[in-house]
Amino acid sequence: MTVDLVVKGGTIVTPQGNFSGGVAIDEGKIVASGTSSAMPAADRTIDATGLLVLPGIIDGHVHFREPGFEYKEDFHTGTTAAAAGGVTTILDMPNVNPPTADASSFQLKLGLARQKAIVDFGIFGVVMPTNINKIQELAAQGAIGYKIFMGETVGNLPSPDDWELVLAFKEIAKTELRVGVHAENRAITTHLVNQFKSEGRLDPLAHLESRPSISEAEAITRAITFTRPYGTKLHIFHMSSEEGVQIVQEAKEKGLPVTAETCPHYLLVDGQTIQKLGPLLKMNPPVRSGTHSKALWRGLKTGAVDMIATDHSPHTKEEKFKSSIWEAIAGWPGTETMVPLILSEVNKGTLTINEVAKYMSENPAKVWGMYPQKGSLAVGSDGDLTVVDLNASSTIKAEKLHSKNKFTPFDGWNVNGLPTYTIVGGRVVMEKGDVYEDVSRGKFITPYSLKVKQ
Repeated sequence: MTVDLVVKGGTIVTPQGNFSGGVAIDEGKIVASGTSSAMPAADRTIDATGLLVLPGIIDGHVHFREPGFEYKEDFHTGTTAAAAGGVTTILDMPNVNPPTADASSFQLKLGLARQKAIVDFGIFGVVMPTNINKIQELAAQGAIGYKIFMGETVGNLPSPDDWELVLAFKEIAKTELRVGVHAENRAITTHLVNQFKSEGRLDPLAHLESRPSISEAEAITRAITFTRPYGTKLHIFHMSSEEGVQIVQEAKEKGLPVTAETCPHYLLVDGQTIQKLGPLLKMNPPVRSGTHSKALWRGLKTGAVDMIATDHSPHTKEEKFKSSIWEAIAGWPGTETMVPLILSEVNKGTLTINEVAKYMSENPAKVWGMYPQKGSLAVGSDGDLTVVDLNASSTIKAEKLHSKNKFTPFDGWNVNGLPTYTIVGGRVVMEKGDVYEDVSRGKFITPYSLKVKQ
Protein backbone atom coordinates (compact mmCIF):
# COMPACT_ATOMS: atom_id res chain seq x y z
CA MET A 1 0.00 0.00 0.00
CA THR A 2 1.19 3.48 -0.87
CA VAL A 3 -0.28 6.35 1.13
CA ASP A 4 -0.31 10.06 0.46
CA LEU A 5 2.06 11.19 3.22
CA VAL A 6 4.29 9.75 5.89
CA VAL A 7 6.00 11.80 8.60
CA LYS A 8 8.62 9.69 10.35
CA GLY A 9 11.82 9.79 12.37
CA GLY A 10 10.50 12.35 14.85
CA THR A 11 9.06 12.29 18.33
CA ILE A 12 5.30 11.74 18.31
CA VAL A 13 3.66 13.84 21.02
CA THR A 14 0.28 13.26 22.67
CA PRO A 15 -1.10 14.55 25.97
CA GLN A 16 -0.38 11.12 27.44
CA GLY A 17 3.26 10.75 26.36
CA ASN A 18 5.87 10.61 23.60
CA PHE A 19 7.36 7.94 21.38
CA SER A 20 9.78 7.83 18.48
CA GLY A 21 8.09 6.95 15.24
CA GLY A 22 5.86 8.15 12.47
CA VAL A 23 2.37 8.90 11.24
CA ALA A 24 0.89 7.86 7.90
CA ILE A 25 -1.96 9.76 6.23
CA ASP A 26 -4.07 8.72 3.26
CA GLU A 27 -7.13 10.40 1.76
CA GLY A 28 -7.14 12.95 4.55
CA LYS A 29 -7.14 10.47 7.45
CA ILE A 30 -4.51 8.96 9.72
CA VAL A 31 -4.08 5.32 8.71
CA ALA A 32 -1.08 4.34 10.83
CA SER A 33 0.83 5.58 13.85
CA GLY A 34 3.80 3.70 15.26
CA THR A 35 7.45 2.98 14.74
CA SER A 36 9.08 4.54 11.71
CA SER A 37 10.01 1.13 10.34
CA ALA A 38 6.34 0.14 10.31
CA MET A 39 5.28 3.07 8.13
CA PRO A 40 4.04 2.22 4.62
CA ALA A 41 5.45 3.60 1.40
CA ALA A 42 4.21 7.07 0.57
CA ASP A 43 3.96 9.54 -2.28
CA ARG A 44 5.80 11.95 -0.01
CA THR A 45 7.86 11.23 3.09
CA ILE A 46 8.94 13.92 5.55
CA ASP A 47 11.99 13.23 7.67
CA ALA A 48 11.12 14.64 11.09
CA THR A 49 14.40 13.73 12.78
CA GLY A 50 14.94 16.13 15.66
CA LEU A 51 11.38 17.44 15.41
CA LEU A 52 8.23 16.96 17.47
CA VAL A 53 4.99 15.84 15.81
CA LEU A 54 1.81 17.04 17.56
CA PRO A 55 -1.87 16.58 16.75
CA GLY A 56 -2.88 19.59 14.67
CA ILE A 57 -3.07 22.78 16.75
CA ILE A 58 -6.55 24.30 17.05
CA ASP A 59 -7.22 28.00 17.56
CA GLY A 60 -10.69 27.97 19.07
CA HIS A 61 -11.23 31.73 19.01
CA VAL A 62 -10.57 33.91 15.95
CA HIS A 63 -12.24 36.89 14.31
CA PHE A 64 -11.54 36.70 10.58
CA ARG A 65 -13.98 39.57 9.99
CA GLU A 66 -15.75 38.17 6.95
CA PRO A 67 -18.30 39.13 5.73
CA GLY A 68 -18.58 42.87 6.17
CA PHE A 69 -15.17 43.86 7.55
CA GLU A 70 -12.80 42.37 4.99
CA TYR A 71 -10.62 45.46 5.13
CA LYS A 72 -9.45 44.16 8.53
CA GLU A 73 -9.03 40.46 7.61
CA ASP A 74 -10.68 37.75 5.52
CA PHE A 75 -10.68 33.96 5.45
CA HIS A 76 -7.75 33.83 3.05
CA THR A 77 -5.40 36.12 4.95
CA GLY A 78 -6.57 34.83 8.33
CA THR A 79 -6.08 31.16 7.52
CA THR A 80 -2.76 31.95 5.84
CA ALA A 81 -1.65 33.48 9.13
CA ALA A 82 -2.95 30.42 10.96
CA ALA A 83 -1.04 28.05 8.68
CA ALA A 84 2.13 30.11 9.07
CA GLY A 85 1.73 29.77 12.83
CA GLY A 86 1.23 25.99 12.87
CA VAL A 87 -2.55 26.11 13.32
CA THR A 88 -4.56 23.48 11.41
CA THR A 89 -8.14 24.33 12.48
CA ILE A 90 -9.74 27.66 13.43
CA LEU A 91 -13.14 28.46 14.91
CA ASP A 92 -14.52 31.78 13.69
CA MET A 93 -16.61 34.27 15.67
CA PRO A 94 -19.98 35.67 14.57
CA ASN A 95 -19.74 39.45 15.13
CA VAL A 96 -19.54 40.24 11.42
CA ASN A 97 -21.91 42.04 9.04
CA PRO A 98 -24.45 40.58 8.80
CA PRO A 99 -24.02 38.82 12.15
CA THR A 100 -24.02 35.02 11.92
CA ALA A 101 -27.51 34.87 13.39
CA ASP A 102 -29.65 32.66 11.13
CA ALA A 103 -29.48 30.20 8.24
CA SER A 104 -28.98 32.77 5.49
CA SER A 105 -26.16 34.64 7.24
CA PHE A 106 -24.54 31.34 8.21
CA GLN A 107 -24.60 30.12 4.61
CA LEU A 108 -23.17 33.44 3.42
CA LYS A 109 -20.17 33.09 5.71
CA LEU A 110 -19.79 29.38 4.95
CA GLY A 111 -19.66 30.04 1.22
CA LEU A 112 -16.92 32.62 1.64
CA ALA A 113 -14.88 30.40 3.95
CA ARG A 114 -15.11 27.45 1.56
CA GLN A 115 -13.70 29.58 -1.24
CA LYS A 116 -10.81 31.05 0.73
CA ALA A 117 -9.75 29.01 3.78
CA ILE A 118 -6.56 26.97 3.51
CA VAL A 119 -6.95 25.34 6.94
CA ASP A 120 -10.05 23.66 8.36
CA PHE A 121 -12.66 25.81 10.06
CA GLY A 122 -15.77 25.84 12.23
CA ILE A 123 -18.29 28.66 12.56
CA PHE A 124 -19.99 30.01 15.67
CA GLY A 125 -23.54 31.31 15.66
CA VAL A 126 -24.38 34.43 17.66
CA VAL A 127 -27.20 34.68 20.19
CA MET A 128 -28.86 38.09 20.56
CA PRO A 129 -32.22 39.23 21.93
CA THR A 130 -33.62 39.18 18.39
CA ASN A 131 -32.68 35.64 17.31
CA ILE A 132 -33.35 33.28 20.22
CA ASN A 133 -35.90 31.63 17.94
CA LYS A 134 -33.06 30.89 15.47
CA ILE A 135 -30.94 28.81 17.85
CA GLN A 136 -32.19 25.48 16.49
CA GLU A 137 -31.82 26.79 12.94
CA LEU A 138 -28.16 27.61 13.53
CA ALA A 139 -27.55 24.14 14.96
CA ALA A 140 -29.03 22.58 11.84
CA GLN A 141 -26.62 24.60 9.69
CA GLY A 142 -23.66 23.02 11.46
CA ALA A 143 -22.69 25.71 13.96
CA ILE A 144 -19.78 24.55 16.12
CA GLY A 145 -21.38 26.34 19.08
CA TYR A 146 -22.81 29.69 20.12
CA LYS A 147 -21.36 33.02 21.21
CA ILE A 148 -23.06 35.45 23.58
CA PHE A 149 -21.57 38.87 24.22
CA MET A 150 -22.42 39.78 27.80
CA GLY A 151 -20.32 42.94 27.49
CA GLU A 152 -19.22 45.42 24.86
CA THR A 153 -18.18 43.99 21.50
CA VAL A 154 -16.75 45.16 18.20
CA GLY A 155 -19.82 45.58 16.02
CA ASN A 156 -21.99 46.71 18.95
CA LEU A 157 -24.15 43.61 18.97
CA PRO A 158 -26.88 43.80 21.62
CA SER A 159 -26.45 41.73 24.75
CA PRO A 160 -29.36 39.58 25.93
CA ASP A 161 -30.82 40.68 29.24
CA ASP A 162 -30.99 38.18 32.08
CA TRP A 163 -34.37 36.73 31.13
CA GLU A 164 -33.29 36.43 27.50
CA LEU A 165 -30.18 34.58 28.70
CA VAL A 166 -32.39 32.14 30.60
CA LEU A 167 -34.49 31.53 27.48
CA ALA A 168 -31.40 31.17 25.30
CA PHE A 169 -29.66 28.71 27.66
CA LYS A 170 -32.81 26.59 27.78
CA GLU A 171 -32.99 26.48 23.98
CA ILE A 172 -29.25 25.85 23.52
CA ALA A 173 -29.39 22.86 25.88
CA LYS A 174 -31.73 21.15 23.41
CA THR A 175 -29.07 21.32 20.67
CA GLU A 176 -26.38 19.55 22.75
CA LEU A 177 -23.99 22.29 21.63
CA ARG A 178 -21.90 24.52 23.88
CA VAL A 179 -22.40 28.25 24.35
CA GLY A 180 -19.42 30.47 24.98
CA VAL A 181 -19.71 33.85 26.65
CA HIS A 182 -17.70 37.03 26.57
CA ALA A 183 -17.97 37.48 30.31
CA GLU A 184 -17.94 41.13 31.33
CA ASN A 185 -20.62 43.04 33.22
CA ARG A 186 -21.63 45.81 30.85
CA ALA A 187 -23.15 48.00 33.60
CA ILE A 188 -19.93 48.02 35.63
CA THR A 189 -17.69 48.83 32.69
CA THR A 190 -20.05 51.46 31.25
CA HIS A 191 -20.26 53.25 34.60
CA LEU A 192 -16.49 53.35 35.01
CA VAL A 193 -15.84 54.42 31.43
CA ASN A 194 -18.28 57.29 31.81
CA GLN A 195 -16.73 58.25 35.14
CA PHE A 196 -13.21 58.33 33.75
CA LYS A 197 -14.28 60.26 30.68
CA SER A 198 -15.96 62.86 32.90
CA GLU A 199 -12.67 63.18 34.78
CA GLY A 200 -10.89 63.88 31.50
CA ARG A 201 -8.84 60.72 31.51
CA LEU A 202 -7.60 59.64 28.09
CA ASP A 203 -4.56 57.64 29.28
CA PRO A 204 -4.14 53.93 28.41
CA LEU A 205 -4.19 52.80 32.05
CA ALA A 206 -7.76 54.09 32.32
CA HIS A 207 -8.86 51.25 30.04
CA LEU A 208 -7.49 48.62 32.42
CA GLU A 209 -9.02 50.37 35.42
CA SER A 210 -12.41 50.63 33.71
CA ARG A 211 -12.71 46.85 33.37
CA PRO A 212 -11.90 45.45 36.83
CA SER A 213 -11.74 41.74 37.48
CA ILE A 214 -14.99 41.90 39.46
CA SER A 215 -16.74 42.65 36.15
CA GLU A 216 -15.54 39.35 34.69
CA ALA A 217 -16.18 37.44 37.91
CA GLU A 218 -19.79 38.62 38.14
CA ALA A 219 -20.53 37.76 34.52
CA ILE A 220 -19.02 34.28 34.85
CA THR A 221 -21.04 33.64 38.01
CA ARG A 222 -24.24 34.80 36.31
CA ALA A 223 -23.64 32.61 33.25
CA ILE A 224 -23.02 29.59 35.48
CA THR A 225 -26.22 30.34 37.38
CA PHE A 226 -28.22 30.31 34.15
CA THR A 227 -26.68 27.03 32.97
CA ARG A 228 -27.69 25.15 36.13
CA PRO A 229 -31.42 24.50 35.47
CA TYR A 230 -30.88 23.00 32.02
CA GLY A 231 -27.37 21.56 32.11
CA THR A 232 -26.38 23.84 29.26
CA LYS A 233 -22.75 23.34 28.25
CA LEU A 234 -20.96 26.62 29.02
CA HIS A 235 -17.58 27.96 27.93
CA ILE A 236 -15.84 31.08 29.20
CA PHE A 237 -14.00 32.80 26.37
CA HIS A 238 -10.68 34.63 26.92
CA MET A 239 -10.73 34.35 30.71
CA SER A 240 -8.37 36.91 32.22
CA SER A 241 -8.70 36.94 36.00
CA GLU A 242 -7.76 35.08 39.15
CA GLU A 243 -11.38 35.30 40.33
CA GLY A 244 -12.53 33.68 37.09
CA VAL A 245 -10.21 30.72 37.65
CA GLN A 246 -11.59 30.24 41.17
CA ILE A 247 -15.23 30.42 40.06
CA VAL A 248 -14.77 27.97 37.18
CA GLN A 249 -12.83 25.60 39.41
CA GLU A 250 -15.67 25.58 41.93
CA ALA A 251 -18.24 24.99 39.19
CA LYS A 252 -16.27 22.01 37.88
CA GLU A 253 -15.96 20.56 41.37
CA LYS A 254 -19.76 20.67 41.55
CA GLY A 255 -20.01 18.72 38.31
CA LEU A 256 -21.29 21.56 36.15
CA PRO A 257 -20.49 21.38 32.40
CA VAL A 258 -18.27 24.49 32.39
CA THR A 259 -15.05 24.95 30.44
CA ALA A 260 -12.74 27.93 30.00
CA GLU A 261 -9.95 29.25 27.83
CA THR A 262 -7.27 31.84 28.24
CA CYS A 263 -4.93 33.52 25.75
CA PRO A 264 -1.16 34.06 25.41
CA HIS A 265 -1.43 37.77 26.25
CA TYR A 266 -3.11 37.04 29.60
CA LEU A 267 -0.41 34.49 30.41
CA LEU A 268 2.65 36.40 29.25
CA VAL A 269 2.11 40.16 29.49
CA ASP A 270 1.72 42.40 32.54
CA GLY A 271 -1.18 44.78 32.01
CA GLN A 272 0.78 47.68 33.49
CA THR A 273 2.83 47.77 30.30
CA ILE A 274 -0.18 49.43 28.64
CA GLN A 275 1.38 52.61 30.02
CA LYS A 276 4.26 52.00 27.60
CA LEU A 277 2.53 50.20 24.74
CA GLY A 278 -0.59 52.38 24.79
CA PRO A 279 -3.50 51.43 22.51
CA LEU A 280 -1.46 48.53 21.09
CA LEU A 281 -2.23 46.54 24.27
CA LYS A 282 -5.91 47.44 24.42
CA MET A 283 -7.98 44.26 24.58
CA ASN A 284 -11.32 43.26 26.07
CA PRO A 285 -11.14 41.89 28.73
CA PRO A 286 -7.95 43.83 29.49
CA VAL A 287 -4.53 42.34 30.03
CA ARG A 288 -4.13 42.36 33.82
CA SER A 289 -1.36 42.13 36.43
CA GLY A 290 1.04 39.29 37.08
CA THR A 291 -1.13 37.98 39.94
CA HIS A 292 -3.83 37.12 37.42
CA SER A 293 -1.43 35.53 34.93
CA LYS A 294 0.02 33.32 37.66
CA ALA A 295 -3.51 32.21 38.58
CA LEU A 296 -4.26 31.38 34.93
CA TRP A 297 -1.11 29.26 34.67
CA ARG A 298 -2.17 27.44 37.84
CA GLY A 299 -5.63 27.01 36.34
CA LEU A 300 -4.17 25.25 33.34
CA LYS A 301 -2.24 22.90 35.62
CA THR A 302 -5.28 22.10 37.80
CA GLY A 303 -7.77 21.80 34.95
CA ALA A 304 -9.77 24.92 35.80
CA VAL A 305 -8.61 26.33 32.45
CA ASP A 306 -9.04 23.87 29.61
CA MET A 307 -7.38 25.47 26.63
CA ILE A 308 -5.32 28.27 25.10
CA ALA A 309 -6.73 30.25 22.16
CA THR A 310 -5.86 33.65 20.72
CA ASP A 311 -8.90 35.93 20.31
CA HIS A 312 -7.23 36.91 17.01
CA SER A 313 -8.90 40.28 16.42
CA PRO A 314 -7.27 42.42 13.72
CA HIS A 315 -8.04 46.05 12.88
CA THR A 316 -6.43 48.77 10.82
CA LYS A 317 -3.72 50.93 12.33
CA GLU A 318 -6.01 53.92 11.87
CA GLU A 319 -8.62 52.25 14.10
CA LYS A 320 -6.08 51.03 16.62
CA PHE A 321 -3.73 53.90 17.27
CA LYS A 322 -5.62 56.88 18.67
CA SER A 323 -4.56 59.61 21.09
CA SER A 324 -7.55 58.79 23.31
CA ILE A 325 -7.67 55.26 24.71
CA TRP A 326 -11.47 55.38 24.47
CA GLU A 327 -11.36 55.90 20.70
CA ALA A 328 -8.77 53.16 20.12
CA ILE A 329 -10.29 49.83 19.14
CA ALA A 330 -9.54 46.66 21.13
CA GLY A 331 -7.64 43.69 19.69
CA TRP A 332 -4.74 42.59 17.47
CA PRO A 333 -3.71 39.61 15.29
CA GLY A 334 -2.67 36.58 17.33
CA THR A 335 -3.12 33.26 15.54
CA GLU A 336 0.32 33.39 13.90
CA THR A 337 2.28 34.06 17.08
CA MET A 338 0.56 31.68 19.55
CA VAL A 339 2.56 28.51 18.89
CA PRO A 340 6.04 30.11 19.03
CA LEU A 341 5.13 32.00 22.20
CA ILE A 342 3.88 28.87 23.96
CA LEU A 343 6.77 26.72 22.70
CA SER A 344 9.10 29.29 24.26
CA GLU A 345 7.40 28.55 27.57
CA VAL A 346 8.09 24.84 27.04
CA ASN A 347 11.77 25.66 26.70
CA LYS A 348 11.57 27.70 29.90
CA GLY A 349 9.98 24.77 31.74
CA THR A 350 6.68 26.55 32.38
CA LEU A 351 4.77 23.70 30.76
CA THR A 352 5.55 20.47 28.94
CA ILE A 353 5.15 19.68 25.27
CA ASN A 354 2.50 17.13 26.27
CA GLU A 355 0.54 19.92 27.91
CA VAL A 356 0.74 21.88 24.66
CA ALA A 357 -0.91 18.93 22.91
CA LYS A 358 -3.55 18.90 25.64
CA TYR A 359 -4.34 22.62 25.86
CA MET A 360 -4.06 23.41 22.14
CA SER A 361 -5.16 20.20 20.38
CA GLU A 362 -7.05 17.60 22.38
CA ASN A 363 -8.96 19.85 24.77
CA PRO A 364 -10.21 22.36 22.18
CA ALA A 365 -11.43 19.44 20.08
CA LYS A 366 -13.26 17.97 23.07
CA VAL A 367 -14.74 21.28 24.22
CA TRP A 368 -16.21 22.04 20.79
CA GLY A 369 -17.39 18.54 19.93
CA MET A 370 -14.76 17.73 17.29
CA TYR A 371 -12.90 14.93 19.09
CA PRO A 372 -11.57 12.47 17.92
CA GLN A 373 -11.90 13.83 14.38
CA LYS A 374 -9.61 16.61 15.58
CA GLY A 375 -7.09 16.75 18.40
CA SER A 376 -5.98 13.14 18.05
CA LEU A 377 -3.34 11.05 16.31
CA ALA A 378 -5.46 7.91 16.42
CA VAL A 379 -6.17 5.91 13.29
CA GLY A 380 -9.26 7.37 11.65
CA SER A 381 -8.69 10.93 12.90
CA ASP A 382 -8.14 13.74 10.42
CA GLY A 383 -4.60 13.88 9.12
CA ASP A 384 -3.74 17.13 10.88
CA LEU A 385 -0.21 17.54 12.23
CA THR A 386 1.76 20.43 13.64
CA VAL A 387 5.45 19.61 13.42
CA VAL A 388 7.66 21.83 15.57
CA ASP A 389 11.34 22.40 16.24
CA LEU A 390 12.05 23.27 19.86
CA ASN A 391 15.63 24.18 18.96
CA ALA A 392 14.74 26.80 16.35
CA SER A 393 14.78 30.46 17.34
CA SER A 394 13.45 33.64 15.81
CA THR A 395 12.25 37.13 16.57
CA ILE A 396 8.60 38.08 16.11
CA LYS A 397 8.41 40.92 13.62
CA ALA A 398 5.09 42.62 13.08
CA GLU A 399 5.80 43.54 9.48
CA LYS A 400 6.25 39.87 8.57
CA LEU A 401 2.85 38.75 9.82
CA HIS A 402 0.51 37.32 7.18
CA SER A 403 -2.57 39.16 8.46
CA LYS A 404 -3.78 42.21 6.53
CA ASN A 405 -2.95 44.52 9.42
CA LYS A 406 0.47 43.94 10.84
CA PHE A 407 0.90 44.87 14.49
CA THR A 408 1.30 42.91 17.72
CA PRO A 409 2.34 43.66 21.30
CA PHE A 410 4.81 40.77 20.87
CA ASP A 411 6.77 42.65 18.20
CA GLY A 412 10.47 42.18 18.93
CA TRP A 413 9.99 39.22 21.28
CA ASN A 414 12.57 36.47 20.88
CA VAL A 415 10.97 33.04 20.62
CA ASN A 416 12.56 29.63 21.07
CA GLY A 417 10.57 26.92 19.31
CA LEU A 418 8.91 27.25 15.92
CA PRO A 419 6.37 25.38 13.80
CA THR A 420 8.15 23.73 10.89
CA TYR A 421 5.29 21.98 9.04
CA THR A 422 1.56 22.62 9.14
CA ILE A 423 -0.28 19.61 7.71
CA VAL A 424 -4.06 19.71 7.19
CA GLY A 425 -5.79 16.53 6.07
CA GLY A 426 -2.49 15.21 4.76
CA ARG A 427 -1.80 18.41 2.80
CA VAL A 428 1.35 20.35 3.65
CA VAL A 429 0.12 23.93 3.84
CA MET A 430 3.23 25.38 5.50
CA GLU A 431 6.79 24.17 5.21
CA LYS A 432 9.68 25.85 6.98
CA GLY A 433 7.95 29.21 6.97
CA ASP A 434 6.58 29.08 3.43
CA VAL A 435 2.78 28.92 3.15
CA TYR A 436 1.38 27.13 0.11
CA GLU A 437 -1.69 29.12 -0.86
CA ASP A 438 -2.52 27.03 -3.92
CA VAL A 439 -3.33 23.84 -2.05
CA SER A 440 -6.90 22.53 -1.94
CA ARG A 441 -9.22 24.35 0.41
CA GLY A 442 -9.77 23.72 4.08
CA LYS A 443 -12.96 21.92 5.00
CA PHE A 444 -15.94 22.88 7.13
CA ILE A 445 -16.00 21.12 10.50
CA THR A 446 -19.29 20.38 12.23
CA PRO A 447 -19.69 19.16 15.82
CA TYR A 448 -19.94 15.52 16.74
CA SER A 449 -23.52 15.92 18.00
CA LEU A 450 -24.62 16.91 14.50
CA LYS A 451 -22.79 13.99 12.91
CA VAL A 452 -24.54 11.57 15.27
CA LYS A 453 -27.96 12.89 14.29
CA GLN A 454 -27.35 12.76 10.54
